[in-house]
Amino acid sequence: MASEDKNPVEHLEAMKAEARMGGGEKRIEAQHGKGKLTARERIALLVDEGSFEELGMLVTHRSNLFGLDKQQFLGDGVVTGYGKVNGRLVYVFSQDFTVLGGSLAEAHAEKICRVMDLALDNGAPVIGLNDSGGARIQEGVVSLGGYADIFHRNVQASGVVPQISAILGPCAGGAVYSPALTDFILMTEGSSYMFVTGPNVVKTVTHEEVTAEELGGARTHASKSGVAHLTAPNEVAAIDRIKDLLSFLPQNCEEVPASLPYSGSDESRPKLNSIIPESAQQPYDMRDVIKELVDGGGFFEIQPDFAANIVVGFARLGGRSIGIVANQPAVLAGVLDIGASTKAARFVRTCDAFNVPLLVLEDVPGFLPGTDQEWNGIITNGAKLLYAFSEATVPRITVITRKAYGGAYDVMNSKHIGADLNFAWPTSEIAVMGAKGAAEIIFRKEISASDDPAAKLAEKEAEYADLFAHPYRAAARGYVDEVILPSNTRTRLLKGFAMLENKTVRRPRRKHGNLPL
Repeated sequence: MASEDKNPVEHLEAMKAEARMGGGEKRIEAQHGKGKLTARERIALLVDEGSFEELGMLVTHRSNLFGLDKQQFLGDGVVTGYGKVNGRLVYVFSQDFTVLGGSLAEAHAEKICRVMDLALDNGAPVIGLNDSGGARIQEGVVSLGGYADIFHRNVQASGVVPQISAILGPCAGGAVYSPALTDFILMTEGSSYMFVTGPNVVKTVTHEEVTAEELGGARTHASKSGVAHLTAPNEVAAIDRIKDLLSFLPQNCEEVPASLPYSGSDESRPKLNSIIPESAQQPYDMRDVIKELVDGGGFFEIQPDFAANIVVGFARLGGRSIGIVANQPAVLAGVLDIGASTKAARFVRTCDAFNVPLLVLEDVPGFLPGTDQEWNGIITNGAKLLYAFSEATVPRITVITRKAYGGAYDVMNSKHIGADLNFAWPTSEIAVMGAKGAAEIIFRKEISASDDPAAKLAEKEAEYADLFAHPYRAAARGYVDEVILPSNTRTRLLKGFAMLENKTVRRPRRKHGNLPL
């Protein structure tokens, strides 16, 4: 530490300068050599220039075991404080890998807990920039207690203020559970990883040979596990993505997301009239529909590489932030499976927690069949999406573009589970199942007794389609509010969400629901 043989002002400035150097020049150079930024460089990119106010700069650890008394660093491996992102208050902690590998222990954890408490008290987002070797082994159980203190605060803040975790280096062992408890996880490609047990332990226990990247890299968690909501090629891009994400969210659960100025004249979208293929078996990209409906075609997709048969993300409609959940006919025909159900359920609950209205674009042939789905719990996982929509109190509008079959019709924000407005395009088919399958069941005996079973099946399929493969029976029942031309969809959505702007819902008094986990 800086010598105290200076006047008080010089002494203070020397200590601050020492703190800003983290683990020293050699370790900073090593950090840069890995293509990584320092903790303070990351914060400087994140917050508005000159807005960051650091807290706990002079904090040090209190341990003397295993030579730690000779390794004292001001700040103890994490930079904490508050600042502004595009003029909005945020609280930030940024782990410093140059100081004892960013390892977490008592003082380090206390600093993080301090900004989390402030965030909760003042109703502002928390952004964690994670880059740590894990628990500081030299401090033993105290380190584990520090993690638990953070986990507890993650839970208390859940649904109250947005929590965003950026994984910018290693994040292993117990360290992974704090990001897992936050609303969004972003990982950098090639320089970050997350896992509970590392490759060496995996090899010892299961005899599997796997690299850190394969086991828990950004691409793995973006496409296979779904742990990562977003990825970025580098840290600069990652921080830009965090800023974009924040723009769709409010400060806290008591506020609504900020609206952007918007002025529009002609809201008709004639391209939508020809977007649905003539053949019901032919796919199309639901993202093309989204682009036509939202302001400027801008769509901030969440988990784009995981469970690609459903698309979720943020956009703006008339300047207002909305969340979109859309079946994707271009992947597995848009069926609901375990991954799609859990992905969409989590997104719906996040939007509902932070007062983001929901738009559902529906083209779903049902749930994916098979032993793999049943044995891995499609029943309870599908119920998660049903539960999420039923529980949501934000404005909810559904547009059925083509297929709405079976139980999936119910689950995808139907009128029966509380949707506010339900529209259908003339191309929509609302039924228990497709015409061919239905005809095979209903008319089985008649078809088998026919001299020409194939012709009889085709006849009965057409008969069933005439009766059910359209939206008008649902409209007659009031299950669909209106059948609309695709080109008029954006206009109807703008008016519908404006009408629902002051929606309030009273729920029964209870401790909490019992989500089918």
